[in-house]
Amino acid sequence: MPDTYRRILLAARPHGLVDDATLRIDDTATVPEPAAGQALVRVRHLSIDPTIRTWMDDAPGYLPPIGIGDVVRSGGIGDVVASATDALPVGSTVFGMLGWQEYALVDGADGSMTVVPPGLDPAMVLGVLGVTGMTAYFGLKDIGRPAAGDTVVVSGAAGATGSVVGQLARIEGAGTVVGIAGSADKCAWLVDELGFDHAINYREEDVAARVRATCPQGIDVYFDNVGGDILDVCLANLAMRARVVLCGAISQYNEDRPVGPRNYLQLIVKRARMEGFLILDYLDRFPAAQLEMAGWVLEGRIQHREHVVEGLEHAGDALNLLFSGGNTGKVVVAV
Repeated sequence: MPDTYRRILLAARPHGLVDDATLRIDDTATVPEPAAGQALVRVRHLSIDPTIRTWMDDAPGYLPPIGIGDVVRSGGIGDVVASATDALPVGSTVFGMLGWQEYALVDGADGSMTVVPPGLDPAMVLGVLGVTGMTAYFGLKDIGRPAAGDTVVVSGAAGATGSVVGQLARIEGAGTVVGIAGSADKCAWLVDELGFDHAINYREEDVAARVRATCPQGIDVYFDNVGGDILDVCLANLAMRARVVLCGAISQYNEDRPVGPRNYLQLIVKRARMEGFLILDYLDRFPAAQLEMAGWVLEGRIQHREHVVEGLEHAGDALNLLFSGGNTGKVVVAV
């Protein structure tokens, strides 16, 4: 075990994408010894999610902002290499908020770490069987509540969450599943491999016209990952009693002045419902949902893809991929 380790600290609040001024690599921290009740984890993989960008802002949210000079917060998976708690024995693999660093000191008694069963692919644990997959599962099933024959539209459909939402909609019996993504390759992946009925390339097509064409009876469930103009287009095309699931607003996270929806009055006209959710509210239901999701993965009914970025030093670049559209599927950093 080395004497020191690398970690990435938040050096300044970002305006737009993160850059060299936003982050600082520190390689002088001493590898700690676990005290009673603690364990030392060697971090192997990091989950790169859009919400990390929101935590970098000095603004109220469901978690406190990352402090200037603090390790960038994120979920991760790693191996216990030293332990002073029976809850996290040496050699076990754990998942939790490990942060952008090579080693993390964690508490074995507060329930913040989950021991991962042996043999599971770390990228799957962080993706389709982890928070990403659970976000798709509960957001669609509990908030969207698709019924047989419904028309379901998903924005950010080639991302980690959106790609799973569309497939879950098909399992739930949706009549038409439409994905909105940002390239021809992504759209082809959605239709040819994931079973979406239609895919709309928002960079090259008239999104409003294509939504009207692919959803002639309106949208019953809209799963929103992007906000902004695309949210407005879908609000203008709701069916009666539609459900709008607010999962994220990735088009707005780098904006100093985020723009809200203009077409919200359609919620009144269509007697529709728009509801946000946080996956933290569903933690106690994860085991049953993960078991069901794992069965669908094994049966081939849920396909998944991971975009792995090598090296802790490239974590900032990996985060920016989510906003440039440079990824397909779940972004993971191999530390």
